[in-house]
Amino acid sequence: MPDSARLPSLDRSLGHRLLAAGLLCLALVTGAAHADLWAFVDARGVTHFAAEKLDERYALFFRGPSFDSERDIGAQQAGAVDADPRTTLAARSRVQSYFDILPAYKSVRPHLKRAAERSGVDYALLKAVIATESGFDVHAVSAKGALGLMQLMPATAERFGVTAVGTRTLAQQLHDPAVNVPAGARYLRHLLDLFDGRLDLALAAYNAGEGAVRRAGQQIPPFKETQNYVKTVLALYRQLQPLAPVAAAWVAGADQAPAERSSRIRMTLPAGSARESIDEKREQ
Repeated sequence: MPDSARLPSLDRSLGHRLLAAGLLCLALVTGAAHADLWAFVDARGVTHFAAEKLDERYALFFRGPSFDSERDIGAQQAGAVDADPRTTLAARSRVQSYFDILPAYKSVRPHLKRAAERSGVDYALLKAVIATESGFDVHAVSAKGALGLMQLMPATAERFGVTAVGTRTLAQQLHDPAVNVPAGARYLRHLLDLFDGRLDLALAAYNAGEGAVRRAGQQIPPFKETQNYVKTVLALYRQLQPLAPVAAAWVAGADQAPAERSSRIRMTLPAGSARESIDEKREQ
C-alpha cells in the first residue's frame, strides 16, 4: 500500500500534469451513509487514495453509498446495479475517466488484461488494487521493500514464480509490469481461493499477510492501515465496475422516476496553463 515514504516517478504528460494541478473534485452522491474515498497528489505527482482523511493533505475524491463487502461483492459480481442507475452511471463514468486519461495506466493496461484472463481475477479488481498500491508507478518501492505495480515483497514474488533472470535481479524483474502484474494476480487468486471467495479477507491478507487474517479469527485484522486499505480498494472496485449493466438499467427504468442531477469531475491545470477538464478527455 502507498505510504508517505514512496515517491514514484511519473511521465511528463498531460495526464500527470493534470494530476499535479492539485485537489481532485468529484460530485457528491447523496445518501444517509457513505463509503468515501479521499485522495491527495504528492510533490512528485502520484495520487494516494484512502478511505478516510488521513491528514490535511487529503481532499474528498468521491462520496458513495454505504458498502458492505459480505453483502454487496457477490451482488456486484453477479451484475446487480444500484437503485439509482443514472446517478451510479454518472459517478462510475467520471471515476473511470480519471484513470483512463493517465498514460501510466494506459501503458500497463495490456498486462492487466492478460493477467486477469489467465488468473481469473476480475480486471476491475486488479485495477483497484494497483491504484491503491502504487498509483500505477512501475518503479514504486515501499518503506518495507515491496516493489512495483502490485507492491510485491521479494519473498512473496518468489513463491509465485518470480526469479532473477540472466543479468536482471529479482528487484529489476518486479519493476517490469509483464512480470509484476501476473505474479500479483496469481497471489491474489491464491488468497481468494484460500479465503473461500471472501474478497474483504483476501484483500486484508494481501496487505497484512495470511497469518494476520487467521490470527484475527478469519476476520479483517484490527490494524487501522489494513482496515483502511480494504475499504479503499473496495470503494475503487465498486466504481470501476463495467458501465454497460448500469446503462441498461437506466434505460429500462428511465420512465419510472426523475433522475437526480449529478455533477462533474473537474481538475484544472495551474494558473497560466491551458484549462482542461477530465470529463472532456474520456478515452473511447
